Amino acid sequence: MAFRTDLAVEAIENHKTAAALPHVRQSDRTLEGFSVHEVRILSEDAAREIGKPQGRYLTLELDALIRREEDAFPRACKALSTLLRELLPHPNDGPVLIAGLGNRMITPDAIGPQTADHVIATRHLVAQSPAIFADWRPVSALAPGVLGQTGVETGEVICGVLDRVRPAAVIAVDALAAGRLSRLLRTVQLADTGITPGAGVGNARAALNKETLGVPVIAVGVPTVVDGATLAHEISSQLGQPACEALDDLSQPVMITTRDIDREVADISRMIGYAVNMALHPHLSVADIDLYLS
Repeated sequence: MAFRTDLAVEAIENHKTAAALPHVRQSDRTLEGFSVHEVRILSEDAAREIGKPQGRYLTLELDALIRREEDAFPRACKALSTLLRELLPHPNDGPVLIAGLGNRMITPDAIGPQTADHVIATRHLVAQSPAIFADWRPVSALAPGVLGQTGVETGEVICGVLDRVRPAAVIAVDALAAGRLSRLLRTVQLADTGITPGAGVGNARAALNKETLGVPVIAVGVPTVVDGATLAHEISSQLGQPACEALDDLSQPVMITTRDIDREVADISRMIGYAVNMALHPHLSVADIDLYLS
């Protein structure tokens, strides 16, 4: 049974030889008191070996935010906005489309739509009043839903919007699957490789990346579930057992999440939305964003 995870850092941790691969680079640093782990996959051979596309992956650990440390929220927003600006191809100009992926009606899958609720849409304001909003970047926010709700593939909706908005980049926000419980709603992964919606829960749709959309796609993801089979096999392995036979009786995949998933998804979605606003409009503070969204 394969170890199922959307996180590059976990894919490397679970790969016996990944750390020794010549075209994989890893580094650690601290931003605003939060740990950041960076993985660079530099060749197609390394990408195939690890099972992740070639590119750059940044993992922000949110321990201080979870502990409700003083000023943790604005610090987390600033740290995430800094990482976003590192990955954006045009950090200071050009329209940007924010795509909040997922199903708003299923809480562990609602990270994307709830993040879009906290993004300040400015494209229409910049177009209508350029003198007033000269310092603002044109930003559009979209929560396209999922195929089961709309009958339209997420990629088809986004491509249709791209034809009219013509952004310089897309920021796609989605829920992810982790391989370990300790990372549920405790980390944010950013990648310049795009994203494949639904891949973490075995329901992969068309990839959203530069090749399919024609513009750079920055993926922002938060692990909200762990695949039950992955977790059971991990436990069996740690106990020295070859497999978990009880999984043979499962008729469909089982996903595990946290008890406080509603509150945690709401909190982290707000943080990501505020960070996106700060990355695209560096003159904004948390207090400013509170005012504009109130």
